[in-house]
Amino acid sequence: MIPVTPQPEPIDFDAKVRTPGLKWLRDHGIDPSLPPPEPKKLPTYWRNVQIDLWKAYAGVCAYLSIYFEWPSGASSTDHFIAKSRLANQAYEWSNYRLSCLGMNRNKGNFEDILDPFDIQPNTFTLNLASGRIAANLALPPVERTLAEATIRRLKLDAPETNRMRAEHYTLYSRGEVSAAYLQRLSMNEHDIGLISILRKKSS
Repeated sequence: MIPVTPQPEPIDFDAKVRTPGLKWLRDHGIDPSLPPPEPKKLPTYWRNVQIDLWKAYAGVCAYLSIYFEWPSGASSTDHFIAKSRLANQAYEWSNYRLSCLGMNRNKGNFEDILDPFDIQPNTFTLNLASGRIAANLALPPVERTLAEATIRRLKLDAPETNRMRAEHYTLYSRGEVSAAYLQRLSMNEHDIGLISILRKKSS
C-alpha cells in the first residue's frame, strides 16, 4: 500500500449516484447517518461510476498497489467506511477506493486497516527480491502496529502476492520492462529510485 491522492468526483456523480441513492434511503425511511437495517438491499448506484473510478485512479488498486486492467477485475468498488456502518457512505465518491476483487473481499466490513488516502510515504517497505511487504521498522509503535494489522487483514504478504511482485522486479532486472512500467505495475517512486541505483551498481 502506498499513499493515494483523492481524485475529484465525476461531474455526473451526483446525478448518477448520490441523488438517487439518498432518495432511495428517504423513500424507505432509512436515516442516512445510521447503519441501514438491510445493507444488501441498498441499490448499487455506485456501479454507474465504476469505470470512472478505475480511470480516476489509473487502474491501480488502492490496497495492493498493483495495476490491473479494467476487463480483468475492475468491477470492484470498496467502500472504505462499510456501507453497513453508514447508509449515506454507500453513495459518496470520497468513500470509494479502487480495489481489485481479492483485496475487497479481504477487507470486507473490517475497519482495522490504514486508509491509503491518509498514510504517509514509506509506511511499508518492500523486499525487491522476495516481493515481501512489511511495516517500516522506523515507524512509531502505534503506527507500526496499525501497519502490521493492515498487512494481516488484507493479506498483503500472501505467498502468491509476494511472488507476483518478485516476478515484476525480475522482469525489470532483466531489462524486459522499463522503470516506468514497473512503477505502474507494483512499486512507488521510492522503490523505483532504489532499484535504479541497485541496477547501476550491478552493471
